Amino acid sequence: MAEFVFVSGRLCLDLAGTQLWRRTLRTELLDSPEDLRLWVREADLVDDPGPQDARGLERVRRLREAVYTLVGAWPPADAPDAGAREALAEVNEAARLPLPRHQLDETGRLTRTGGTDEVLGAIARDAVDLLSSDQFPRMSECANADCTRLFVDLSRSGARRWCGMAECGNRNKAASYRKRKKQQAVAEPGA
Repeated sequence: MAEFVFVSGRLCLDLAGTQLWRRTLRTELLDSPEDLRLWVREADLVDDPGPQDARGLERVRRLREAVYTLVGAWPPADAPDAGAREALAEVNEAARLPLPRHQLDETGRLTRTGGTDEVLGAIARDAVDLLSSDQFPRMSECANADCTRLFVDLSRSGARRWCGMAECGNRNKAASYRKRKKQQAVAEPGA
C-alpha cells in the first residue's frame, strides 16, 4: 500500500507527486484502484470515494501527467510544443467537470460526495487556479536532485528548498552532517 504525503500546498501538485523520482526510479504510488481510493480520501476530496476502477485510475493518472507537463511548460511560449498543448487541453477538459458536492447534514456536519468526475474536476480546477494565480511564480521543484516533487513556497522568506523535511530535507541535513564530520576528521588527524 502506498504512503501519500501532502506537502505541496496545492491539490494538483500533490497529485503530481504520486509519481516519484521521475528522472531515475519512477516510483508509481497509484498502482491500483484501491491506491486511488485511499489517495482521494486522504486528500479530503470526498468522504467516501467508494470502490474505484481501472478506467478511473487511468483517467486520474492521465490528468496527473498533464498537470506535471503543463506546470513545467508554463507560462506558455508563443508556439507551445505538442505536449504542452495536449496537457492544456486535458486540464481544461477536466476543469469543466463537476466539483464534489458539499452539503451540511442535520447536525451541521459537512458531507462531501462525488465520483471520479468530481475528483478530476476539483484537481483540474486547482491546476487552472494555480497557473492563473500569483502563487505560480512561487512554485518550485524540490532541491533534492533525485526528487521531482513540486510545491508552492508559501514561507515568509520564500526560501523553501525541500518538498518536505520528513523526506528530502532531513536526508540532505543528515548527508551534510556526515560530510562535515568526515572533513573534520580528515582535517584534524589524531584529534
